[in-house]
Amino acid sequence: MVRYIGRRLIALLPILFGITLVVFMLVHITPGDPARTYLGIHATDESLKALRHAWGLDQPIPLQYLIYLSGLVRGDLGQSLYYGTSVRSLIAGSLVPTLFLLLLSSLLAAFVSVILALIAATKPETLVDHTIRAIPTVGLAMPTFWVGTILILIFGVHFGILPVGGYGTDIKSHLESLILPSVAIAVAIVPVLVRSLRAALLEALNMDYVAFARAKGLRPSSVLIRYALRNASIPAVNILGVTIGFLVGQTLVIENVFALPGLGRLMIQAIFKRDFPVVQGIALVFAILTMIVLLLTDVACDLLDTRAA
Repeated sequence: MVRYIGRRLIALLPILFGITLVVFMLVHITPGDPARTYLGIHATDESLKALRHAWGLDQPIPLQYLIYLSGLVRGDLGQSLYYGTSVRSLIAGSLVPTLFLLLLSSLLAAFVSVILALIAATKPETLVDHTIRAIPTVGLAMPTFWVGTILILIFGVHFGILPVGGYGTDIKSHLESLILPSVAIAVAIVPVLVRSLRAALLEALNMDYVAFARAKGLRPSSVLIRYALRNASIPAVNILGVTIGFLVGQTLVIENVFALPGLGRLMIQAIFKRDFPVVQGIALVFAILTMIVLLLTDVACDLLDTRAA
């Protein structure tokens, strides 16, 4: 397992190199002048030229990329053009809310999906089964930002029981501020997970290793949880990993809807300010997070597979 993880991490290096190249080129061909954005519309040509020179933006694009790449090798993500501080410190200050948001939304989606899939798989082709398969599907038709807005109106404005923005100042307020954003993200994940897990459970319940477990006299609940659910979770975990990788980008929307001081909100602000180093740094972090999630997904699926035993 250690050698496998090591090989996977080494294989990620050329992927990361390609990501840095693509992101660097995209942000530099995007319309907009960082110097003009920083100095304003009344800036003189001389001041704009001087600022571009100070930031190195007057250098050829290939040379700028080589300078950026040499900094990455040393662990330096560069300096923010707008904030005047290191990109690494900006990312470090915004990383925790994003990680907590992804973790909480994933746990919530997994918990709800397991409960609903177990109920549906043990009552196949009944009204309960059809209801469980139909109702969550509505979540696929609702954009995440719209779901977040509705949750704000209901639980924040109407009932006033949960905060509608910000991140709080202590652990309790942090968790409270993440409840609504996590629910908004989970609504988009649950329908896919429920359908996948239900289908896998129905297939697993007819497999030989489940029949063997029943023949040993194990309790039905033990057979369902220990054997059927554990192995049926493998495709669901794969889907969850891919979905989390996709939802890393969804934080761009959700964090702005709920005013969370995470990487998504920081990236949107950097895009509007044409802060190239910050955009490049956050895009690289998002790519690394996605690849780590996919790697952990593969490891988890290997640990869950008990069929060989």
